[in-house]
Amino acid sequence: MSHHHTALLANLRDQGRRLTPQREIVLSVICASAGHISAEEILTRVRARYPYLNKSAVYRTLDLLAQLNLVNVTDFGEGRALYEMHRDPHHHHLICRKCRKITNTDASIFESIEKLLRAEYGFHADLDHFAIWGLCRKCARNRKT
Repeated sequence: MSHHHTALLANLRDQGRRLTPQREIVLSVICASAGHISAEEILTRVRARYPYLNKSAVYRTLDLLAQLNLVNVTDFGEGRALYEMHRDPHHHHLICRKCRKITNTDASIFESIEKLLRAEYGFHADLDHFAIWGLCRKCARNRKT
């Protein structure tokens, strides 16, 4: 069990949640993935170890983990949610609409927007993890020529 996985289980317990076998195995699968993973892939990997685990239990666990900010949920335009462990520092994804290149960016570039939203609207935005669509440098340059 990785240190990150152990810390997440402790975080779950600290938030007053039970450490059910379903929650432990779903967290374990997400921690072991190398980035974003779909709910379907999580279910496949969970069922490889526990074939009779209820599909709805896996989806409920994913919803809970997202509500508790233990996992990030992102849609990269494929029409499905992808899950990733919530790690610090936070990052965001810049996705090119043309070539589909994904670039990670540091969350600090959004600090001024966050401050502006708070000052102007009293709104406390959750800017932990999201995808921004546009054109990468190469595709934008090719578009102009």
